[in-house]
Amino acid sequence: MIENDNSSYEGKQENIRNLKTPKIDTWENKYHEKDFEIEFTINEFTCVCPKTGMPDFGVLRIKYRPEKKCIELKSLKLYINFYRDVGIFHEHVVNKVLEDLVSACHPKWISIEGEFNIRGGIKTVVRAEYCSSN
Repeated sequence: MIENDNSSYEGKQENIRNLKTPKIDTWENKYHEKDFEIEFTINEFTCVCPKTGMPDFGVLRIKYRPEKKCIELKSLKLYINFYRDVGIFHEHVVNKVLEDLVSACHPKWISIEGEFNIRGGIKTVVRAEYCSSN
């Protein structure tokens, strides 16, 4: 019997929180005293299943209320494209993106939703959010 290297999740997600990702650039919000919302929809998000090595496809929705910085779109695109070769669970990718965006722009509030394509008859939707204490 040939042993399948991808048969176990063990150890494959241990360092996800420390994963070195591309820098997310920001620009100065000249209307930081106003409460407004920005929404990005990324229709062609891809990553890799850490168990099978097969591609996973989904839609990421990012909604946030900026404070003093807004997310620069080209760097966001490069950041998101980084994940196409990363073996990562859906739950981890949503939380990792949330942490990295909070770190980059320190928003008043941010919500990330990952809606992943059906795999094995199961559709996965993961939501995570952050709210500043200010």
